[in-house]
Amino acid sequence: MKPSILPGIVVFSKKGRDKGRYFVVLYTLDAEFVMMGDGETRKIGHLKKKRRKHLTACPWEFPEIVEKYQAGQLMDSDIRKVLYPIANQARGVNTPEESREG
Repeated sequence: MKPSILPGIVVFSKKGRDKGRYFVVLYTLDAEFVMMGDGETRKIGHLKKKRRKHLTACPWEFPEIVEKYQAGQLMDSDIRKVLYPIANQARGVNTPEESREG
């Protein structure tokens, strides 16, 4: 069963200019739209509004991101830190921790 698209879920964009990118859903507008960000092109001050049908929910969930956003303490770097390993794993690139020797 696919996870539903709720705040804190990582989603993959299937349509639009941002096709192929990962985002974190920060809140829902209504039954059809969500607001999401990636910390790079869509920062906290300029979130992306997207239809749910154009997104695929991923198995990763970060409720702490939503909690920080609601408290007004979320920074773009927090979103980038959680999305970096996911996006690079999908591309087949090692994360900094995996590429260290020793």
